[in-house]
Formats: sequence, C-alpha cells, structure tokens
Amino acid sequence: MKNENIPADVKSKSLKEARDEINDILNKLESKEVDLANSIDDYKRLIQLNNHIDLLFKKKVKEISLIAKDLKKNDKK
Repeated sequence: MKNENIPADVKSKSLKEARDEINDILNKLESKEVDLANSIDDYKRLIQLNNHIDLLFKKKVKEISLIAKDLKKNDKK
C-alpha cells in the first residue's frame, strides 16, 4: 500500500498511538460478539495502521543508515 492510500488520520498517528489502536481492534475482533460487516471495516483499518507503522520503520531505518554512513566517513578521516 502506498503512502497516498493511508488516510490522514492514520498518517498523523505516532507509533505508540497506531500500536494502541491496533491492539484495540485486535481485542474487538477476538471477542465473541463480532459483527461481520464491522469486522471487515476493522480489518481494513488494521491494514492501514500496519502499513503506516511499516512506513515509519522504513523511514527510521533510512535515517539510521545515513547516520551510520556519516560515522564511517568520519572514522576514515
């Protein structure tokens, strides 16, 4: 899923906020009184939140890689 397909309200969430909402959705889906129509919407939301978290991690990995690269350059000087 591309970044454009993630709703703005999901994009604005921090990692902790997204994780908390995922936990809420999972608890709801695991309950015995689940409505199928709502479950589909919850599942779609879960996918959006998961993709947002994935993008946050990829961004952080890129930042860490750049920092590591800069440190290696400075060590060679």
